Amino acid sequence: MTEIVVPNLGESVTEATVAKWLKGVGEAVAVDEPLVELETDKVSVEVPSPAAGTLKEISAPEGADVEVGGLLGAVADGEGAVAAPAPAAPAPAPAAEPAPAVPAAAPATAPAPATGVLVDIAIPDLGESITEGTLGTWLKQVGDAVAVDDPLVEVETDKVTAELPSPVAGTLAEVLCDSGTDVEVGTVVARVAPGDGAAAAVPAKAAPAAPAPAPAAKPAPAAPPAPAAKGVDYPLAPAVRKLVDEHGLDPAAIPASGKDGRLTKGDVLSFIEGGGKARPVAAPAAAPAGPAPATFVSAAELPERPQDSRGEERVRMTKLRQTIARRLKEVQNTAAMLTTFNEVDMTAAMALRAQYRDAFEKKYGVRLGFMSFFVKGVIAALKELPAVNAEIHGDELIYKNYYDIGIAVGSPMGLVVPVLRDADKKSFAEIEEGITDFGRRARDGKLGMQEMMGGTFTVTNGGVFGSLLSTPILNPPQSGILGMHKIQKRPMVVDDEVKVRPMMYLALSYDHRIVDGREAVTFLVRVKEAIEDPERLLIGV
Repeated sequence: MTEIVVPNLGESVTEATVAKWLKGVGEAVAVDEPLVELETDKVSVEVPSPAAGTLKEISAPEGADVEVGGLLGAVADGEGAVAAPAPAAPAPAPAAEPAPAVPAAAPATAPAPATGVLVDIAIPDLGESITEGTLGTWLKQVGDAVAVDDPLVEVETDKVTAELPSPVAGTLAEVLCDSGTDVEVGTVVARVAPGDGAAAAVPAKAAPAAPAPAPAAKPAPAAPPAPAAKGVDYPLAPAVRKLVDEHGLDPAAIPASGKDGRLTKGDVLSFIEGGGKARPVAAPAAAPAGPAPATFVSAAELPERPQDSRGEERVRMTKLRQTIARRLKEVQNTAAMLTTFNEVDMTAAMALRAQYRDAFEKKYGVRLGFMSFFVKGVIAALKELPAVNAEIHGDELIYKNYYDIGIAVGSPMGLVVPVLRDADKKSFAEIEEGITDFGRRARDGKLGMQEMMGGTFTVTNGGVFGSLLSTPILNPPQSGILGMHKIQKRPMVVDDEVKVRPMMYLALSYDHRIVDGREAVTFLVRVKEAIEDPERLLIGV
């Protein structure tokens, strides 16, 4: 017997809610086959079977709250265990009924799945905490020849856009999901017929769709709608609470199908899709409890908007753009954000760059820019003022003795922030190489999610777009972000004389809950000193 336990769900997540059991007691299961869906306040995950056998026991019913490491159920190991629930075998029998729909071909193509005539193209694991994506542009059409690793379709997530490649050479035989469709990890979106003529077997592959009705038997627990009134008698699961709050719903008005009349995420989604009404206008009285997060609703949920006769175009926001909007708004709602400014004379840095630019590029194969100067200057300032490199976690301050610097990069999909890990240990050349690589791959949509996770401080350069001055928004949970701007010649007083100098405004946005004004101003002064006297960076003063 092998126990099924709640896995580690990520930093700061200690419990989850059992949303839905995908298998019933007595059903045969394979290794890594999804058994149950868990919901947290951050993500929904599927827990796979740790062994092949039979689902012997369900210890945590749907709707139950379980802690990390808690027992969910048990699997009876081995093939012998699978034989025990033989009476359940008739269940797959209905899958055979659709076979008559393809009378002659059924016997000939039945073995096709076993011999691998048709290859399923499924959404792969997209990284930690990402459970779904949106299909972008199909790069191949049905009937097109494909080679191994040929990109078939773009998949957009709230963090990165990736291409889904073909695992085999052959022909794109079937497209199951259109562009713009939201698909979960593991969803089959297309099928490829390997080699010549394999596409002819496509219709036969449709038969396996029949097992889908099997899980339909599980909605039986939905029978007790009466407990819906209990919606206010117990704490809602984090994921359920988030949906309820976002749509302004009254939990007591939603029919509940979970254990003991608990609401599940599926209940709320079904209620919304069925045209459920929002709670009365009196509900805004609850607003003082805290700022509402940025939310997005479909056009169908909004009042009709007249279209201007001069022409308009409506385009669905990408998940990345929605995430950018939500995170930036959350920062304004939660952090005590403040911005302080200074200006830096770029004369010395520009002279040093002009002197060594050609030799630098010849030796390292990358151009010497100003970003490396500022990254080095930022690290020196962070070492002196560790609060700017720290973050708030609950009622604790986390001071970090490493320097992972995020570099804001514009891409066709929006602003992304890949991270230079251990930037304090990198040379000028390594920093410039990293930034150049980030920019190139951001434009091509090739950045991986792991490259954009973490980061202790961020640098953004609006000057490349001509920005003279701005107030950058924090990249949570970081406590500071430095904004660089356009270099512009201005008259400055130098040694009691007015001289024309190439000047740049610097802006430091910081979380005033952890960083005081004195520290913020000192930080900018240290960066200014490093840029105006670059030799300081070489000798560490």
